[in-house]
Amino acid sequence: MTEYPESQHAIQIVGKEEFVVNTSKAIDPVGPHQMMLKVEACGICFSDTKLLHQFDSHPRKSDVIAGIAPEALTQIPSYHPGSAPVTPGHEPVVRVVEVGESVTHFKVGDRLLVQADWKHLRTAKSNGAFGYNFDGALQEYVVVDERCVVSPDGEEFLIHVSEGPSAAAVGLIEPWATVEGSYAWAERNHVADGGRLLVVGEGCVDALTAEHTPAEVVRVAVDALGEVEGQEFDDIVFFGADARAIEKAALLLGSRSVMCVVLGGARIDGKVSLDIGRVHYDFTRFCGTTGSDPVEGYAWIPANGDLRKGDKCAFIGAAGPMGVMHAMRAVTCGVPGLSVVGTDLSDERLANLKEVVGATAEKNGVPLDIINTGTQPLEYGYTYVTCLVPVPALVSQAVDICAEGGILNAFAGIAAGTFGDFDLQGIIERKIFMLGTSGSDVSDMRTVLRKIEAGIIDTTISLWAVTGMAGFGDAIGAVMNRTSGGKIMVFPMLHDLGLTPVADLAEDFPEVAAKLNDGLWTKEAEEALLAIAK
Repeated sequence: MTEYPESQHAIQIVGKEEFVVNTSKAIDPVGPHQMMLKVEACGICFSDTKLLHQFDSHPRKSDVIAGIAPEALTQIPSYHPGSAPVTPGHEPVVRVVEVGESVTHFKVGDRLLVQADWKHLRTAKSNGAFGYNFDGALQEYVVVDERCVVSPDGEEFLIHVSEGPSAAAVGLIEPWATVEGSYAWAERNHVADGGRLLVVGEGCVDALTAEHTPAEVVRVAVDALGEVEGQEFDDIVFFGADARAIEKAALLLGSRSVMCVVLGGARIDGKVSLDIGRVHYDFTRFCGTTGSDPVEGYAWIPANGDLRKGDKCAFIGAAGPMGVMHAMRAVTCGVPGLSVVGTDLSDERLANLKEVVGATAEKNGVPLDIINTGTQPLEYGYTYVTCLVPVPALVSQAVDICAEGGILNAFAGIAAGTFGDFDLQGIIERKIFMLGTSGSDVSDMRTVLRKIEAGIIDTTISLWAVTGMAGFGDAIGAVMNRTSGGKIMVFPMLHDLGLTPVADLAEDFPEVAAKLNDGLWTKEAEEALLAIAK
């Protein structure tokens, strides 16, 4: 039988804006369908701050209502929905140290990367997730249930990794995968087959439904939207240009839905208030046409949000941790003819961005410009804009610099229910596709893993600091206040290590700094840090 300490160090979120460093958290028992994972390292994500802010109102903190038998949930000691305290942390690398008798997909000794979104486990508005309504990895040991990490169709949410990469390099795959996922998500350029279609106003949808057939078509007049208040639809076709009515209709969009505004020669008078948070978290989409056929509106929705040949790219907020990843992906993706502009308001952070990405961009022949938009605003003409700052006004302003046929990636996690005023008339006229994604799929993580193994990227370029449990407060504060220069990796087994930037290792831990590779993290540096701390 595997032996464990009597208790462990763990971070627990216990309420809105409230966390504790629990130095004596019990280690959960392992049931027949469960595994004990020992945490090697776990990254801190900006999404952790959203859970801290929202706690039991976060869509991934609610009860699982489908995808697993209710009695099975009662058998999982790490399941903590609603107001129950929970351990965050969804960017780890772990090692299996014990398995229950009914576990068939994993064995003791497996080194694994966790895909945190267990999408077959449905909550009211999202899905079950590691580090949200199930305990995450900001602790030394965590129990997971195989029925959660293997879907009914056999998809595994624990990915086997080799012994080669450092724990930090593997732990950083998850955030890099969310970047990859934002480009790979398959968009829908037709009405949903078998879905609910709402038609608002007078107009013809026969051509739209000729090849793709909704299960139900509901028609209402523009001034009769109250008749369908509270309902949700997979598609909404709105005939007209009344801004306030468009806003009212948009509230009826369901998850992963599309709204097509058919102007019929009319013009929208002024900005339209849209829930930009739902574009990110619920994958809602907007399209339209200046003509009278909704097919024309759906037609310009791209297959996905990936970069295209010749794109003139702007990454707003590129000097932050996620922005560095987006910029690096752009200069290494191999799409011909790209140019990249990275912006921020801090010259210091921009200098770091240029240092990290500049050499690779030059090597690959991708023009890279660094701009402080506090002194030099961006001008119109970009064909791909990614907004990495969770401010609705910045996303709205990004529309204004998009050229015809542009893609606007609202990557920053703005909470659902957050509205911004958008030039929907301009979006429709210039066919600007606004997308947002949340999380990643297993395929995205495997893509990043392949890139690491092929030497295309080094995820540790985004590592700014390391810490043990004692430094978590400073670490999460740096993430919330956007003062970190990149990602922070937590080593839960190191109880007393405070927040230590990699650049400061030479002063604090010269033995570790000596193992860095041109200032970048290595497995040897990691081993030296763990040896010193022990």
